[in-house]
Amino acid sequence: MGHIRLGGGLPRTKKWREVVALVAGDGTPAEVADATIQAAEEFLHAGADPAVVHTVWLLTQLPDAARSADFAAALAAVGVSVKGQPSAVELASAVGRAVDEYVTSLGRPRSDLGEMARLSAVETLASATFERAPGLFGPNPDAAREAVARIGTEHQFGEFARTFFARLTERSLVHYVSRELPLHIGTDARFQTAAQQRDFQDAVALHARQASKIVETFAGGWYSKARFEHDLTPDRTARFVGYAMKKLRDELRMGAA
Repeated sequence: MGHIRLGGGLPRTKKWREVVALVAGDGTPAEVADATIQAAEEFLHAGADPAVVHTVWLLTQLPDAARSADFAAALAAVGVSVKGQPSAVELASAVGRAVDEYVTSLGRPRSDLGEMARLSAVETLASATFERAPGLFGPNPDAAREAVARIGTEHQFGEFARTFFARLTERSLVHYVSRELPLHIGTDARFQTAAQQRDFQDAVALHARQASKIVETFAGGWYSKARFEHDLTPDRTARFVGYAMKKLRDELRMGAA
């Protein structure tokens, strides 16, 4: 599914020092999650990150491609290259490669958030097609295609989008917080054992997954309306991503109150 390529240590800013203080002190997982979101400036501008927007836009194109007469040709039209009828894993991997190729074509450094969005999309798509495709390992070569086609309803796309944003938020929080956590293990530290550290990190991730529920209904309604209006464009997708991330940030902050 690809390897994550992310940047270095925690930025030396006041906001990051506040995150570190919560990890080192007695902040709850919800408080740490909230502080992390506020400190991660790139997370606040996801709608302007071309890799994130292109990733989400590709996901919006898949259900209609799966309902077309020629699945492979429809995928190729949006930059996703497959051979014949792809399996769930092959389709997810092809989407990951398509995002990679798009970012490379821009000739600019890839962002941590863009890479996390790509990986989250690959995982979400693979999981969704496995869950929705009966007989995935049986004789039906169209299983993955049929599973993706079923995502193209308001309710199903809402669930699909929620899973993607949950994975992206969880990956972002854990990525940033995990850089600091190992410094706070020991007899006189916040965490007495590595197991306690893992429990705290798991709680931060759970907080992200719970917060993502706020996106589900909004995402389904947005997709249904944009699809009906034949306007599932990158520009409209960018506005959707920006608003979805704002709703997530607000929800995370409420959870920390």
